[in-house]
Amino acid sequence: MAETNDKTSVSMPTTYDPSQSEKKWYDYWIKNGYFRAGQRPDAETYTIVIPPPNVTGMLHLGHALDFTLQDILIRTKRMQGYDTLWLPGSDHAGIATQTKVEQNLRAEGLSRHDLGREKFLEKVWEWKDLYANTIRDQWAKMGFSLDYSRERFTLDEGLSKAVREVFVSLYNKGLIYRGKYIINWDPKAQTALSDIEVEYKEVQGNLYHLVYPLKDGSGSITVATTRPETMLGDTAVAVHPEDDRYKHMIGKMLVLPVVGREIPVIADEYVEKDFGSGAVKITPAHDPNDFEVGKRHDLPQILVMDESGTMNSNAGPYQGLDRADCRKKIVADLQEQGILVKIEEHIHQVGHSERSGAVVEPYLSTQWFVKMKPLADRAIEAQKNGSGVNFVPDRFEKIYLNWIENVRDWCISRQLWWGHRVPAWYCSDCQEVTVAHEDAHQCSHCCSENIRQDEDVLDTWFSSALWPFSTLGWPEQTEDLQRFYPTNVLVTGYDIIYFWVARMIFSGLEFTDQVPFQDVLMHGLIRDADGRKMSKSLGNGVDPLEVIANYGADAMRYMLSTSSTPGQDLRFRMERVEQTRNFANKIWNASRFALMNLEGFTAADIDLSGELGTADRWILHRLNETSREVTRLIDLYEFGETGRLLYNFIWDDLCDWYIEFSKLSLYGQDEAAKKTTQSVLAYVLDRTQRLIHPFMPFISEEIWQHLPHEGDTITLAAWPAYDEKFEAADAVREMELLMDVIRAVRNIRAEVNVPMSKKVELLVKPSTPDAQTILSRNEEYIRRFCSTSELSISMDIASPDKAMTAVVTGAELFFPLAGLIDIGQEVARLEKEIQTLNGEVSRIEKKLSNEGFIAKAPAKVIEEEKAKMADYAEKRDKVQARLAELKE
Repeated sequence: MAETNDKTSVSMPTTYDPSQSEKKWYDYWIKNGYFRAGQRPDAETYTIVIPPPNVTGMLHLGHALDFTLQDILIRTKRMQGYDTLWLPGSDHAGIATQTKVEQNLRAEGLSRHDLGREKFLEKVWEWKDLYANTIRDQWAKMGFSLDYSRERFTLDEGLSKAVREVFVSLYNKGLIYRGKYIINWDPKAQTALSDIEVEYKEVQGNLYHLVYPLKDGSGSITVATTRPETMLGDTAVAVHPEDDRYKHMIGKMLVLPVVGREIPVIADEYVEKDFGSGAVKITPAHDPNDFEVGKRHDLPQILVMDESGTMNSNAGPYQGLDRADCRKKIVADLQEQGILVKIEEHIHQVGHSERSGAVVEPYLSTQWFVKMKPLADRAIEAQKNGSGVNFVPDRFEKIYLNWIENVRDWCISRQLWWGHRVPAWYCSDCQEVTVAHEDAHQCSHCCSENIRQDEDVLDTWFSSALWPFSTLGWPEQTEDLQRFYPTNVLVTGYDIIYFWVARMIFSGLEFTDQVPFQDVLMHGLIRDADGRKMSKSLGNGVDPLEVIANYGADAMRYMLSTSSTPGQDLRFRMERVEQTRNFANKIWNASRFALMNLEGFTAADIDLSGELGTADRWILHRLNETSREVTRLIDLYEFGETGRLLYNFIWDDLCDWYIEFSKLSLYGQDEAAKKTTQSVLAYVLDRTQRLIHPFMPFISEEIWQHLPHEGDTITLAAWPAYDEKFEAADAVREMELLMDVIRAVRNIRAEVNVPMSKKVELLVKPSTPDAQTILSRNEEYIRRFCSTSELSISMDIASPDKAMTAVVTGAELFFPLAGLIDIGQEVARLEKEIQTLNGEVSRIEKKLSNEGFIAKAPAKVIEEEKAKMADYAEKRDKVQARLAELKE
C-alpha cells in the first residue's frame, strides 16, 4: 500500500475523494498493526481508555467529539515517540440495554418473563454483538487509532472477575451492606435508581392543605402536601419542639382521615416552624426525609403502593388504582368530606427516571448499598493534598468536590436480569448471607446447600467505575496494568462527573492506591445551531455517518474538535463542516501544485543548507513557530486555538503567500534557486501534513504518501519539533513589509476597480534605509504580485500631484491616477482613513491612561501598546500630509 521508495508521486487526482481514501488507509493501518501498544518497550507510555459507549445503538455526534479529541492526543503522542495505548471497549448499560430488548419483545407480544432469564439473556447478548460490531464499524469510519487487540466489554470474564473482587472486598470491609431504605424507584422499569439517575424537571402541580383532627376532639392540625395519595401511609405529624402553637399537642393522637388510623403528633427539629403551617405529615415509606424522621421516632413504615405504582391493600378503598388515578379520587373524596380545605397552584421539581422517563417514586425497599463516606473521604483528601486529578477546566474540580463531600450511600442493586448479578446467596436454613468470589453451592455459615442467589444485578456504573484498571487486567498484576496504569487523561462530557468520573477516582484510590488518570478533560455538549440539546423528540439529531458520507471524516473531525473550548458547549452547524471540507480541499490543491513541481524529487534531495531566500526563511520560521505552538496548545487541550493556528498557517502563510512566491523560482531559469524552493516546499508540506494528521488523519496520509518521504506511514512519522536553527526574525520583518505593500496595492486596485490584469505604475518611498534595502532586494516579488508596468523604489521620491496613496509600516506607496479615478473620491477615501487612524490612536491613548491597565499589565504589553500608538500616529500624519497635498 505505502510507497516502496521515496520518489514523489504525481498521480494525485484533481479533487480529493474521501470515500476512495478513508477505508483504504484505515484497513492499511489495522493490517500493519500501527495502533498496537507495546511496540516501543523502552519508550515512555501514554494511555487513554475510551469512555465505553453503551451497546444500546449507534454512536452520536457527542461520541464523535469525545473520541476525536482522544484520537488527536493519541496520534500526537504516538508521533512524539510514546508507547501509546488507546484501549477500546463498550458498556453493557444494564437498564438501557434491557429496556431496548424488552421493547423489541413487546412488539412480538412477549415479555422477558415469557422467555425466562436464560433465554432472555441470550437475546440481549445477540443485541450486544450486533451493536458492538456497529460501534466498531463507526470507529473505523471516523478513523480512530484504537488498539483492538485489547478491546474490552464490561461483562467480559476478566471484568466480571474484577467486579466480584471489588464487591467481596467492600463487603468484607463493611462498606457494602444490605438494608431497607428509601430509594428512587422507577415504577415503569421496576428497578431502583441511584440519585444521579434521576432528572429533576420543573412541574406545575398543586399544594393540597389537609385537616387532621385530634382524637380527643380538642382541635386539629393542618398539613400541606403535593402528593395527597401518600397520606394513606402517614404514621405521624411532626412539629418543631419550640413552636408554641403546637406544644400542647405534642404526644397527642390524631385520626388519619379516610383510613381512620391513629397517629401521634411528634416534635422534631427537622420541621421549619416558620414555613407553611409549621406542621408536616410524616410518611416514612414514601419520602427520604420522612424516613429519617421515622427512624428517630421509631415510627412504622407503611407502603401504600406496589412496585408498579399501583395502590396496594394498605391503601384501603383505593387499592388497585394507579397512583395518578388514586390522587384524583382521593382529592375528590377529601373535598367532599371537608378534609381538603384549600388547593394552591405550586411549581416544584419532580424527579423523573433518566432511562424510562417515568415519575420516580421514593420507595421503601431492601437494596444493596455502598457506604460512601470512607471512600469519599480518601478521594477528597487526595484532591486537597495535591495527589488527586487535574480537572480541565479547573472550575469542574469545585463541582466534583461539592458532590463527593455531600454524597449519600450509593444504592447499587438493580431489579434487572442484564448485568453483573449480585454475588450474594441466601440460606433458607440459617437465614445467613454468603458473599463469595466464585458461585456458591453451599452456605458459608451452616454448609447447607439450600441456598439461592440474589436475583438482582449491580448498577452499570459499579463495573464502569473500575474501567481504567479492570480493562488492564486487574485484579491480576498483568504487564499491561504495570506498564499503562495509571492512565494519562480521561476525556469526557461534563454531564457525567457524578455518574462516572467521581466513582472511578474513589475506586482507583481504594483498589490501586492511585488516581486512575492524571487529567480529566471536560468537554461540553453538542447542541443544534439554535443552541438546543439534540434529541429524538425535537428531530434535530445529526448522524455522524451521514456527515461523513457527505463531507468526509476529516472535515467532521476537524470541525468538531476545533469549534469549542474545554468545558463549553458546541453548536453544530453544517456550514462549518462545509467550510472545513473547503479547507481540506485547499490543502489538497496546494499539495497537487507542489507535486507537479517535484516530479522525480526524493526525500534525499531535500537540502536546506543552500542560500535561502526571504520567503524560504520566512516560511520555515513560521512552520517552526507553528510546530512549537501547536505542540504547546495540544498539551493544554486547547484544540480550538490549535485549529485556528493551523488554519491560518496553512491557508494564509503557506497557500496564499509562500506557494505564490515559490512560483518565481519554480518557473525561473535559476536551477539552484529552483532546487532550494523544491526542498523548502517538500519539507514544509511534509511537516504540515504531520501537524494536521491528528486532526485529519486520512487526507494527511494520502498526501504524505505522494510526497517525498521516508517510512511506511505518517502515523509513525516523527512529530515536527521546534528547531532553533529555523528562527529568522529578520525574514519575518522583510516578509511583513512585502506583504503589507502587496496587500495595500491590491486594496487600492479593489477600491478603484482596477483588475490585476491591468499593469499600473507604482512608486514606493521607503521610510528608512533598511526598508529600502528590503524592498529593493525583493523588487521582483513586488513587480509580480503588484502587476506593475513601472516600479520605482527610492527614499527620494516626491509625492506626485495626482495619485492614490497608501501608508504601510516602513513605506509610502503612490499610485499615479492617470485619469483612472477623480480626485474627489481619493480625498474622501483619505479622510475616511484618517478617521480610522484617529480612532485607533484615541483607543490606545485611553488604554494607556487607564490606571488599572497600567497597574496590572506587564511592562512588555505596555511598551507594545505605545509602539502601536506611535505607528498609527505616524501613518495618520503621512495620510494627513497627502490629503493636504491633494486639496491644494
